[in-house]
Amino acid sequence: MIESRSIVLFDGVCNFCNSSVNFLIDRDPEGHFVFGALQSDEGLAVLEERGLPEGYFDSIVLIRGDKVWTASDAVLEISRHMPGLWPVLRYFRFIPRFIRDRVYNWIAANRYSWFGKRESCRLPTPEYRSRFL
Repeated sequence: MIESRSIVLFDGVCNFCNSSVNFLIDRDPEGHFVFGALQSDEGLAVLEERGLPEGYFDSIVLIRGDKVWTASDAVLEISRHMPGLWPVLRYFRFIPRFIRDRVYNWIAANRYSWFGKRESCRLPTPEYRSRFL
């Protein structure tokens, strides 16, 4: 079942990232996305399987089949599969990636000071366990 869904790997200790996962879960009742913390054993295994460096925690990672998106590309690809007006964000692809990623990296570099950090990775509640690796 997980193989047919998109995998979203996120920084499991980042409060902003955890809130973003909650936001996605609330807007994805069909379960298109499955989630995993980048720091978890499962997340690290997926990173290794895809040839991404261990310790790659400063970017969201989206994996669908053999395709991998990171940083702003991952955010825009995720938005394509959300309900409502969120797919409109895909038009930001017209902005060159180096500009989009500069903004993304600025937010990523400040996420702990702006939103805080947990001591350990998020553990899914029993109702959402099937949505996590």
